Amino acid sequence: MPMPPYPVRCYAVGCGELASFKIAARWSDGVTAELKTYALSCPRCVSQLFQAAQERRAQCRLAPGETLEPTRVFTMVGEGCDRDLKCVATAESNPEQPESV
Repeated sequence: MPMPPYPVRCYAVGCGELASFKIAARWSDGVTAELKTYALSCPRCVSQLFQAAQERRAQCRLAPGETLEPTRVFTMVGEGCDRDLKCVATAESNPEQPESV
């Protein structure tokens, strides 16, 4: 039986708005790859949560053979998989305006 849709909320403390962005970094061990999610964010909180995600990513220790790409902002669209998400901001672009990529 499929799971019914449910609202995904922003991770910022006290926010509660619907999340429209995933803040994550691509991780791989050389065999498997996935997005390591740091936060889900509404447009208003994306800059704050992106900064916190970058700090958390900088603390990650990797095992031999693992890779962790820079933190990025992805749009969350419907019921797609992580591999279907579109990157809309990086540290080099402007995470305060995610559509700038």
